[in-house]
Amino acid sequence: MTRIPIRRALIAVYDKTGLEELARGLEAAGVEIVSTGGTAAAIASFGVPVTKVESLTGFPECLDGRVKTLHPRVHAGLLADGENPSHVKQLEELEIEPFQLAVVNLYPFAETVASGASAAECVEQIDIGGPAMIRAAAKNHNTVAVVVDPSAYGEVLAAIGEGGFTTTERRRLAATAYAHTAQYDVAVASWFASGYAADDERWPAFMGATWKRKTALRYGENPHQAAALYSGQDGGLANAEQLHGKEMSYNNYVDADAAWRAAWDFADPCVAIIKHANPCGVAVGADVAEAHRKAHACDPVSAYGGVIAVNREVTRELAEQIAPIFTEVVVAPSFAPEAVAVLTEKKNIRLLVCPAGPANAAEFRRIDGGLLVQTVDRVDAAGDDPATWELKSGPAASPEVLADLVFAWRACRSVKSNAILLASAGATVGVGMGQVNRVDSARLAVSRAGDRARGSVGASDAFFPFADGLEVLAEAGVKAIVEPGGSVRDEEVVAAAEAAGITLYFTGTRHFFH
Repeated sequence: MTRIPIRRALIAVYDKTGLEELARGLEAAGVEIVSTGGTAAAIASFGVPVTKVESLTGFPECLDGRVKTLHPRVHAGLLADGENPSHVKQLEELEIEPFQLAVVNLYPFAETVASGASAAECVEQIDIGGPAMIRAAAKNHNTVAVVVDPSAYGEVLAAIGEGGFTTTERRRLAATAYAHTAQYDVAVASWFASGYAADDERWPAFMGATWKRKTALRYGENPHQAAALYSGQDGGLANAEQLHGKEMSYNNYVDADAAWRAAWDFADPCVAIIKHANPCGVAVGADVAEAHRKAHACDPVSAYGGVIAVNREVTRELAEQIAPIFTEVVVAPSFAPEAVAVLTEKKNIRLLVCPAGPANAAEFRRIDGGLLVQTVDRVDAAGDDPATWELKSGPAASPEVLADLVFAWRACRSVKSNAILLASAGATVGVGMGQVNRVDSARLAVSRAGDRARGSVGASDAFFPFADGLEVLAEAGVKAIVEPGGSVRDEEVVAAAEAAGITLYFTGTRHFFH
């Protein structure tokens, strides 16, 4: 718990938020301030005494500011361990004063890249001296406190009043500092690998990411598994605002993510109800209340305790439909105030606001010793356009039937393979998911649909390897089917469809989902 009094501070910041308050507080506490370039000019403009780095080093800033602090008189002052007699003696011999505080933040490299700036402008925003100072001070956290976030300036001034930061506090600040430089280095390395110095492969030779703990969760999929939520960026489901309800669980997040993605597979008002990452029901409607009624009707039993995602604002009418049904989570871009009033009468229901739809361009899956990466399936391949579908049997679908086939095809994407989905009037009526053979998925979809299978349309996420799966649907009264095609037995499948008088389309595109 050793506190190190702060007598001398080095400040070099691009983001000058809170700088005046910090500088005035340091001056009031009698702390000597050493600073660089624009930071020194800003501090001087506040009327606060400041020592410029060049007067300390005896060497001017040069190369358009590329070299300012890369000097032994700076880094020795940061790296000298004040509790090491040898270090203290060497500083005395070299006439170098140590620092007890370093306040540094970095050039806005990631923001410059995101702005669409030229490659030369991006390169110029790669900070060199800043990371070097941060890492030096963080390494020497035994006697130096390093601060990289303006939000921590209040802690700095409070610590000065208490005689300096404790050892534990300096360690925490150092950990934050190393995370800051790691995130910065990953951004630079990723930019080089993904574009500026990319090779001929589609995927970069280096992939890196940094994640910050958002919250510790009660447990994982099961109570004996520890779990936490980490966030890698602003926005997205991980950063959704929770308006109401108990804390989110690991399984809540998994199901909410699946539901959110399923609802945003559609441009029309859509509601997706998910249980164990599979749809209990998906539907579109003239408004979200109609979509919910249709989605819930698909499988009311399974919808109990489900997670609901809506791709529009939750209205009072929708809220009143949801309220009587035990629901774990509702996630939507927004909630009307009157909808919030209705739903918050339910103590445990979790309400999440996520303003924008899913934005990830790639998805990752850990395997032992490695990581798989692929582009996200947005149902936007060439074969997902019904204009490209190939009619293989039966009459061409009417506009109404074709609309249902398009709906079924898009909704099928969110069903775990092997997937067979039956739909009618813009809503699922039977879902067969996760079976290890396609005919069993067909039987499951028909069983769940019951009498509603007759006159419905069907979608299969991959080809029928045999005619038996299609025959199950035909016997149940399904009138039109869309599937990728591509089986060595396509002729048998087409013949079975012709024999049953079923309209059959091939898309040439598969939508496996595991």
